[in-house]
Amino acid sequence: MLKSFRYILFPFSVIYGCIIWLRNKLFDKNILRSATFNFPLICVGNLAVGGTGKTPMAEYLVRLLRNKYNMATLSRGYKRKTKGFAIADENTTAVDIGDEPMQLYKKFPEITVAVAEERIVGIPQLLHAKPGTQVIILDDAFQHREVRAGLNILLTEYDDLYTRDFILPAGNLRDVRNSSKRAHIIIVTKCKSQLSEEERQCIIEELNPLDNQKVFFTKIEYGSPYHLFTKQERFIEHDCNVLLVCGIANPKPLKETLTNYTDTYEMILFRDHHIFSIDDLKEIKKQFSKIESPDKIILTTEKDGVRLAKFESELKDLPIFVLPMRHKFMFGQEDEFETNINEFVASYQTSE
Repeated sequence: MLKSFRYILFPFSVIYGCIIWLRNKLFDKNILRSATFNFPLICVGNLAVGGTGKTPMAEYLVRLLRNKYNMATLSRGYKRKTKGFAIADENTTAVDIGDEPMQLYKKFPEITVAVAEERIVGIPQLLHAKPGTQVIILDDAFQHREVRAGLNILLTEYDDLYTRDFILPAGNLRDVRNSSKRAHIIIVTKCKSQLSEEERQCIIEELNPLDNQKVFFTKIEYGSPYHLFTKQERFIEHDCNVLLVCGIANPKPLKETLTNYTDTYEMILFRDHHIFSIDDLKEIKKQFSKIESPDKIILTTEKDGVRLAKFESELKDLPIFVLPMRHKFMFGQEDEFETNINEFVASYQTSE
């Protein structure tokens, strides 16, 4: 049914694709100009809409660089209720800056987490507000060509490679496939653990990278669940009953992983970046109360957790736990990737 509907939308995809192609050409020919900064800007993005692991990759970069440099992240703050440039502080909520920037701030309060609809405006404002900043990570900015990042990291999901997708609305691509040539690094994310060397080579051939492009592969690695408010970790036994609550673009890997934790689980799914309401809380509590097992918990994602945190008074007595995730590089590529990042940032420091 969905496929048939998308076929109907094909003419609109052609029109949209032509507009995107023309826009890219205007930037390529310098008719539309991209601003450059003598400063290490690392862009993390994708060609598709959501679900490739951009924020966990931004977290990976923060962990790699935070002990050596004064770091900042800049994103638009999708679905926030505010406008303009803003920097997160102890009074900020996900409503103010968006769930993904809030997730970064909660994990790394020592770095600067900023939001702005236009990166070309946000970068000078960030550097003015935090003049000691040495590295900026642009989260989800691959399509924002008004700024030219020194290093573009393009993510594509193993189960939905951009080479097999089509432009919106018939497909999930928000940019043309040819835009992948602007990337310096391509990462195939959410790979299956048993990915063979033969399949790896087949995917690289399919992506057909340029000589200057490097292709890496990662899988999802989940950490120990921790309580949303107390942060206390918990081990989930197989006889524990779980109510999974999540509003993310692609919950499939999470659901597959959950079967390794428990024999039985219930599920309440929301749309990506869903803003939780009191009615949602009532539904969550209602579904949780229906689980008869004495050993039961509510499990959610870190991104959903920052949106649920504002309801602490309503949820503090519930066993609600967060399941953290991160990228795990495969085929022994971790050192090579980190060397690339370190050398890129260091090149700016030595040239100053």
